Amino acid sequence: MTRTRLIFVAIVAVALLIVAVSLVWRAATGNPADAGLTVERPEEITVRVLVALPVEPWVRAAAERFNRSGPTVEGAAVQVEVIAMDGLVALGKWDRNDFGALSANVDPQELQPEERARLADFPTAWIPDSRYLVELANVPYKERLGRDVFLTDGTYRARPIAISLFTWGIYESRARVLLERFGEIRWRTIHDAAVAPGGWPDLGGDPAWGFFKLAVPDPRKNVGGLAAMIAAAGEYYGRTDISVEDVTDPEFQQWLGELMGAVTNISGGSAYTAEDFALFGYSVGDGGQLLESDLLQNMQGIVTHWEEPLLLFYPEFVTWFDFPFSIWMGPETTALEKNAALAFQRYLLSQEEQKAALAFGLRPANPEVSVTATEDSLFVRWADRGVEPVVPRTTAMRPPGRDVLLTLLRWYELNVVR
Repeated sequence: MTRTRLIFVAIVAVALLIVAVSLVWRAATGNPADAGLTVERPEEITVRVLVALPVEPWVRAAAERFNRSGPTVEGAAVQVEVIAMDGLVALGKWDRNDFGALSANVDPQELQPEERARLADFPTAWIPDSRYLVELANVPYKERLGRDVFLTDGTYRARPIAISLFTWGIYESRARVLLERFGEIRWRTIHDAAVAPGGWPDLGGDPAWGFFKLAVPDPRKNVGGLAAMIAAAGEYYGRTDISVEDVTDPEFQQWLGELMGAVTNISGGSAYTAEDFALFGYSVGDGGQLLESDLLQNMQGIVTHWEEPLLLFYPEFVTWFDFPFSIWMGPETTALEKNAALAFQRYLLSQEEQKAALAFGLRPANPEVSVTATEDSLFVRWADRGVEPVVPRTTAMRPPGRDVLLTLLRWYELNVVR
């Protein structure tokens, strides 16, 4: 073989090696080939993040601190814009493609200026209530595009930024009566209290309390309402996975109907039930299963306005939210925007910001931060109300499928909505 041919073969081999290494790197990091629109490098990047309601106050405060710090990515200044949106509402928008994701056969480099302009407000990232919402959002796009738009592995994978679980919050006077009568706080206890024909007098409580009143947020406005019903179904069946057949079982529907019949007009029509406790007191309900962080954030308002605080009790069958920071991996956003979103994700997971989340009643996703790490932690402040720094041994419910969620929602609309 001549020297010229040897050099040519060597050059080709090096080129192939570079391509192979590049492909392996993309597979390992989750960096897709179509990372985003190719545009001139901007001086400023705006990262638009859809944020679930329970973590929106913390994320918004963190975004303001992040923006003031003067962050940059590859020389471009970064600003984060927070858009509050309930997880179910956002899921519906993704399902209907309300945000305007491009079709699979559209080349983003061939878009007209007005078409690119329509993508200016496209979300860079989404922080829903739970990772199962991310999985559900991926389904229609995988069918349309042949790929996931939110990743589960690699550098750009969806990562939880905080944790909050559903727990019982019950006014202390009512909780003492229920414990005396039933020995524990669980869904079956609440059901039996709800169907007591004589109301609180039958349970050993004050006749002035009337009938037992359950507080559950409207599942059409707050995904927490569905989470509560899923936990109730788990306890009813004694297992962690719930199917459509379980939801449509007549005996379960009768039991759930009796339980939800105790939901008040205020809590059953609201997306902010824990906040309503602070505003309206006993008229909202005697207690309910709500998100721990919402209960802790509103505990001071409840004490201030109504003098009697809630006691917290942790259920055996527990549902929780993990608020995954999910970066959109389609070509609708640029590679710089994706990397800027990744920088904000890392900022939220920093020890300082995870400590800041404690003041909002959120459990850290960073394992190096404990719930008692700061003096202003709500887990420290309300420890005498039953708050557990380490959650007792529980049975975790499996994430529900789309059909289960829609069936429960439809049942609620037909049987509970007044």
